[in-house]
Amino acid sequence: MHGNHPGKILIQLIWNAPEQQSSKSSAGLALLLPPATLAALAESWLREDCPGLNHMALVTGAASSQAVLWAKSPGVLAGRPFFDAIFAQVSCQVSWFLPEGSKLVPVAKVAEVRGPAHCLLLGERVALNMLARCSGVASAAAAAVEAARGTGWAGHVAGTRKTTPGFRLVEKYGLVVGGAASHRYDLGGLVMVKDNHVMAAGGVEKAVRGARQAADFSLKVEVECSSLQEAAEAAEAGADLVLLDNFRPEELHATAAALKARFPNVGVEASGGITLDSLPQFCGPHIDVISLGMLTQAAPALDFSLKLFAEGATPVPYARRS
Repeated sequence: MHGNHPGKILIQLIWNAPEQQSSKSSAGLALLLPPATLAALAESWLREDCPGLNHMALVTGAASSQAVLWAKSPGVLAGRPFFDAIFAQVSCQVSWFLPEGSKLVPVAKVAEVRGPAHCLLLGERVALNMLARCSGVASAAAAAVEAARGTGWAGHVAGTRKTTPGFRLVEKYGLVVGGAASHRYDLGGLVMVKDNHVMAAGGVEKAVRGARQAADFSLKVEVECSSLQEAAEAAEAGADLVLLDNFRPEELHATAAALKARFPNVGVEASGGITLDSLPQFCGPHIDVISLGMLTQAAPALDFSLKLFAEGATPVPYARRS
C-alpha cells in the first residue's frame, strides 16, 4: 500500500477482514481517516453552505455559547471524526458522551459543542447533515449484517460504489462502523470487469485476460456474470472473484455450487436488487460476499438536533421559549 489514500486503507483493513470490527470498539476507526482529508472535506462543506456573507452572524454575535447534540431516532452513531473536523474549522470544541458505533435510543444526549455563537451556528447544519447521513448508512449496514448472521452465514456483507458524489468517504466509513465491508473504494481498489467492459473487449475471455494483465500481482480481478457459462469462462481465464448479478436466490445457489465444484478457489459475490428483507434468501454455503447498493443509496437519515442552552441551565432536546 502506497501513500495514505483513505479508500485504500479502508479496503485493506475491511475488505480482507470486515468481521474484526464487530468484536472491537469502533473508536479506533477514526485512525483510518487522514487529518488533512478530514479538514479538506469539512472546509469544502462549510464553503458550500456559506461562500459569502453570513448575515445571521450579526444577529447572534460572537459570545461564548454551548449546545447539546441530541439523537431523536434509533440507530447507530457514526461520523464523529467528520463532526469534529467541521467544528474545528469554525473554532468550536466538541465533547462526546457516546462512543462511535453506539446504539442510539432516543432521545439520547450525544455530545456538547462549545464556541462563539456565530461559529457554532455556522457549523450546525453542515455537521447535522453529515452525521444524519453517516449514521443512517451505519444503521442500515448493521441491520444487514444482523440479518445475515441470523441465518448462520459467515460471509461478507458489503456496500458498493453506488455512493453520493463528493460524499463517498463518509458513506464508506459509515459502512465500516456498521460492521459491513466497504468493498472497493474506487476504480483502483479492485479490477472489476462489468458487462459493458465485456462488450467493449469482445468477450469474457478477452476482457478477463486484459484485466489480469492490467492488475499485475497487486490487485484482484472480479467479473460480473449473468450465467454459469460466463462464470466458468471467467474463472478459466483467471478471475479471482465472480459476481453473480441479478440472480434469483434458487438460481444463485445452484450456479454458485456448480461453479465452486469446478473452481473451489474462486470467490462468489451475489448482488443486484438485494434488500434487507430479501437478504437472508441469498445467504448460502457457496456465497462469499453479498453486496447491497441500498446501504448507501437508500439508507434513511437519522434525526439529530443541536440545541443551544444558557450556561448553568439544564439542556433540553426541544427548544422552549417563554
